[in-house]
Amino acid sequence: MVVDPMNLNQVILAEGNKHLSSINRNEHKSPKILAEVAIFIALATALSMIPGWHLPQGGSVTYASMVPLLWLALRRGPKVGIFAGVVYGFVQLAILSQVYYPTQVLLDYPLAFGCIGLAGFFKNHTITGAIVAIIGRFTRHLISGAIFFASYAPSGMNPWVYSCIYNGSFMVFELLISCAVLALLQKNRVLKTYM
Repeated sequence: MVVDPMNLNQVILAEGNKHLSSINRNEHKSPKILAEVAIFIALATALSMIPGWHLPQGGSVTYASMVPLLWLALRRGPKVGIFAGVVYGFVQLAILSQVYYPTQVLLDYPLAFGCIGLAGFFKNHTITGAIVAIIGRFTRHLISGAIFFASYAPSGMNPWVYSCIYNGSFMVFELLISCAVLALLQKNRVLKTYM
């Protein structure tokens, strides 16, 4: 079978199930991987732009916008997944930025979304990978909220508790939606086909 390099479905299917041990160290720099990263980031960005529930100081519940990045991390491993997450963080910063402090920008965008790549460590445990990745993202938002948004906490409330409640209010839904979509894709064997 001749594979059209411009057809992502054919490329993904032709690769089959590769083991992480056979991956070249510079694979993440190949044009094919970079193109795949760009496609998954574009898909995640498009999903994040669908109107959902937005909170006043930032953060929102999206319609499975984390799934493409989780899928990429599960497919290509943590190195590619973290890279894609960091790039996605900068894309989100450019599109939907809420900038207050330089350190807050790092925590809320590239570092938070870079954690999505942690799912790549759990290639054979999709839901566990998604949970670890989204909890990693949550912790970055938690730290940012407690340090930089403490003034928004109600009088007498601990800033860490406020940040946990505020960020947890949308991250729990992101986690549930992402896990539900990944479980559906796994049940229909879509994930396994493209891994």
